Amino acid sequence: MNLQLFSEDKTEKATPRRRKKAREKGQVIKSRELSSSVILIIILLILKYALPNKIVGYTHFMKPFLTDYIIDMNLYNLSNLATLNRNLYIMLFNFLLPILGGAVVVSILINFIQVGALFTTEPIRITPNRLNPVEGLKRIFSKRAVVELLKGILKISLVIYIVYLNFKSKAKFIPLLMDMEIVDGMRFIGGLVFDVSIKVGIALLILSIGDYLYQWWEYERNLMMSKEDIKEELKQTEGNPLIKSRIKQIQRQMTMRRMIQEIPEADVVITNPYHLAVAVKYDSEKHLAPIVVAKGANIIAEKIKEVAKINDVEVVENKPLAQLLYKNVEIGDVIPEELYQTVAEILAFVYNLKQRRA
Repeated sequence: MNLQLFSEDKTEKATPRRRKKAREKGQVIKSRELSSSVILIIILLILKYALPNKIVGYTHFMKPFLTDYIIDMNLYNLSNLATLNRNLYIMLFNFLLPILGGAVVVSILINFIQVGALFTTEPIRITPNRLNPVEGLKRIFSKRAVVELLKGILKISLVIYIVYLNFKSKAKFIPLLMDMEIVDGMRFIGGLVFDVSIKVGIALLILSIGDYLYQWWEYERNLMMSKEDIKEELKQTEGNPLIKSRIKQIQRQMTMRRMIQEIPEADVVITNPYHLAVAVKYDSEKHLAPIVVAKGANIIAEKIKEVAKINDVEVVENKPLAQLLYKNVEIGDVIPEELYQTVAEILAFVYNLKQRRA
């Protein structure tokens, strides 16, 4: 797993984009020990429950050859030899097929559970670093290599210990093998080997679960990012934050400019009176109700009132109405139906005021 080296400043969890790129490079959480231990257990179970029946079948299968060809000294007949040879191959194939087939199926299944559907040639791609002998020495004496060495020592020690315990418990029966029938002796030895092997397989499976957890921890640690890494990724995916900020600023300026240009056409500017200002226009030919053409708070509110006074647009103070319009109505939208009456009264007041002045 050739991931980026971990450093103290990498304190942030990996982003989805970083995880995706790592996966595309074949950098995934995977324990080879988990696959091999499960395969070992499956093969042992196949041998335990399939082998005895097959041996009985092979005994009946080979009996004619043993009696007719060997006992009758017809083994030197080339035709008989060819037949015997062919049948031996068939017998061997039938014996190995379930074992190898089971191992392949389990291997594919375990890898799919760990990694999922993934096909990439990146891990086997030849790069200058892989051909560099210095880099090769670094990998040999790396922390990862030390961990692999310790895992190997632990596995060997565990296997030796399990074998020792099992043979120690069965030691008193071993001298009795001399007095047993061949079939009984083979059955005893087979049972002993199976018991030892299945215990070794289970122990390795438990060890492999710990290895998988370690692989997960190491994977997460190596994928961690610094704050600078995250900023750089944001630049690549969403653009430079400074440029985005500048674009938003320009967009706000353009919106402000268009809004200011609409104020001279407004019928009235409603204020609260100092912090909010909302310009309202009513054109019966275009809209069924008055619309908000401009609104703003603080400095923008002052600018709206300034432009309104320059263009002889009436400024009317109504704090509740100004707050409702500012919070609930966007620029270019009609006012809510529940405010019709209040706005209509203000517009009527403004129209009457303009008529008296005229």
